[in-house]
Amino acid sequence: MNTSTKMIIVLTLIAALSGSVLSMWDGVTAPLIEANRLKVLKAAISEVLPTYERYDEVQVRDDIILYVGKDTSDATVGVAFKAKGNGFSPDLTLMVGINPDFTSLTGIEVLEQTETPGLGNKIEEDEFKTQFIGLITDEQKAKVVKNVKPDDPTRGIQAISGATISSKAVVDIIWSQIDVVRELYATKVAGS
Repeated sequence: MNTSTKMIIVLTLIAALSGSVLSMWDGVTAPLIEANRLKVLKAAISEVLPTYERYDEVQVRDDIILYVGKDTSDATVGVAFKAKGNGFSPDLTLMVGINPDFTSLTGIEVLEQTETPGLGNKIEEDEFKTQFIGLITDEQKAKVVKNVKPDDPTRGIQAISGATISSKAVVDIIWSQIDVVRELYATKVAGS
């Protein structure tokens, strides 16, 4: 057997062994990753909804699940949903809470982001996120202002210094989903 054939056999065995090990390792880590994602999701729902007794998961479309918070009398206290889009970097996923009549936000949480460390990733900080509580959600999109507090905190937010694109992206992602979710909630949840 020549040297080339031996090298091919050795490399094939190494590749097969490596692939087997990686496949087995994926089988070990996949359930742990999924459990962690579920934990993060539940924590985000708790953060964005007003005080609730329980929440119902309602699949209203293949790509949209509504988390409808209920109090002890089974009245709806708020609705949470995931909103996805692009920030400065792609793949920005938010959990958004809104009151039952869809007139104002009750909170936001960042589920996934790949924004610039030290700048855009500040969208995860409470100082930024708390600005969204009470933000009015009518057809007029919230205004993003730089370097100053907004004149009306129910109509705008202050951008993160040096991360205006990320700040605007959060507002754009939320507003791109509100009308869709409002319509789906009215037809599939409240109307049923």
